[in-house]
Amino acid sequence: MKSQTNGRPQVFPSWVEHIGKTPLLYLKYFSEQTGNHLFGKAEFLNPAGSIKDRTALGLILEAEKNKFLNPQTTIYEGTAGNTGIALGLICKQKGYRCHIVLPDNQSPEKYELLRIYNIPFTTVKATSFQDPNHFYHVAGRMAQSDPNGYWLNQFENLGNFQIHYQTTGPEIFQDLSGNIDFFASSCGTGGSFAGISCYLKEKNSYTKCYLIDPMGSGLYSYVKTGTISTSGNSITEGIGIMRLTQNFMKAQVDDALQIDDQEMLKTWQELRDQEGLALGLSSALNVCGLVKISKMWGPKNKIGVTLLCDGAQRYLSKLRHHLPHRSGITAIPEP
Repeated sequence: MKSQTNGRPQVFPSWVEHIGKTPLLYLKYFSEQTGNHLFGKAEFLNPAGSIKDRTALGLILEAEKNKFLNPQTTIYEGTAGNTGIALGLICKQKGYRCHIVLPDNQSPEKYELLRIYNIPFTTVKATSFQDPNHFYHVAGRMAQSDPNGYWLNQFENLGNFQIHYQTTGPEIFQDLSGNIDFFASSCGTGGSFAGISCYLKEKNSYTKCYLIDPMGSGLYSYVKTGTISTSGNSITEGIGIMRLTQNFMKAQVDDALQIDDQEMLKTWQELRDQEGLALGLSSALNVCGLVKISKMWGPKNKIGVTLLCDGAQRYLSKLRHHLPHRSGITAIPEP
């Protein structure tokens, strides 16, 4: 139980209970640039550092509800990193073992965090989903071969969708008193976009929901044409996909935009320099898309919101490598 002082919770018996309830930040610079009111949901302030805290907790709660877990269980999951970090730490709190499977092309900082947090993980070669050695399939096989193994399967497990429908969507709606003209976000598993878009649409059918897709992903094409195809690639991690998941199929999508890395990195610098926010790559992509949508609507004092998924600390190597040099100053100085 939480202790109360003046009606406000002061003590949590577990940090897991503090997942969610993240603040909504007003993006002053971008709002002034577009003539609308733009907000970002500060998911990087979750205890384990990303929006995937919610996802990991939702998947575990779903498994607990169905009595799939016990103290001998080892949870297996394939992930680009953030779900694995959140999952590993939540399992320590709840008394489960876990093992994470990642592709070998993610930022070095994510692997280092897993090592520091003593979360067991295996890396496999980054490959297409059709390859049986894709991290998704490897995680499933590892769970199947372990008598005490359980595969969470965040891509297809609707516990992912449910946690965002039950928490993230309502929080956004309540914080803005239901006055939301447009919501925009990228997709990885599809759980956050689907859960939030379904909730917002149920509350106000006029709210428009936009998918923001990086180059190299097929979801933009799917929304626009009904077929999955792609071109180019992106340095973003954990977002964009070349298949339809059960979570994404629940999404309410009005339209889609595709953003290239150059646009995204420009927005990342503006977030840093104008808003004082050092965020991850998907957050910059989301804000870039939100700003473009806001400009499409025109300066009408409309309200738009997106997700600030994680912080820059997990991508420092990539940012140092990819940010341009301007006026002879290195965007991120070499150590």
